[in-house]
Amino acid sequence: MTNEVDALRISGADADRRSRDAAERFRSAASDDGLVDVAVATLDSPVGELLVAVTPRGLASIAFEGVDRDALMERFARELSPRVLTAARATDDVRRELDGYFRGARRRFDLALDRRLMSRFMEQVLEATARVPFGHLATYGEIAGRIGRPKAARAVGAALGANPIPIVIPCHRVIGANGKLTGYGGGLPRKELLLRLEGSLL
Repeated sequence: MTNEVDALRISGADADRRSRDAAERFRSAASDDGLVDVAVATLDSPVGELLVAVTPRGLASIAFEGVDRDALMERFARELSPRVLTAARATDDVRRELDGYFRGARRRFDLALDRRLMSRFMEQVLEATARVPFGHLATYGEIAGRIGRPKAARAVGAALGANPIPIVIPCHRVIGANGKLTGYGGGLPRKELLLRLEGSLL
């Protein structure tokens, strides 16, 4: 009886392995054949597990741990393409650059971006935010001024809070006029950690 149970366990484990191998071959083949429009993968980081999404146009999304990922996948399918697949290899460049940033070996990102998850106003705000250098800070009012909307600091804050590509587009470098960190889509502890990593906070 014991031998039969062991045989069943081995058989089950072998079936699981074959199933995983087949799924990986499918993902690789789909990626090689250009059948993946949105490739997603995860990355462990000092701010928790990140979910990254890449399209042929570039990096489309970085989501913090705790985000409703089912809703996010539905958004990808609706606004980017229904062909969404876990495909780590297609996200290698993004994950490599993020890893370098968190290790302190990278101060800027050299990644193509897919901006389709941004409104036009958000795109303007994020373009201005992307020009805030590593180790520096800007205020919401300053970003508003840079896009020619000096009275739109609150709207700027809302756009930054919905930034689909945090960290790479450094909305964490934007603070309140009084020097307070104020809001952040990933939560203030993450914002503080990122700024300390960059040496912006003592």
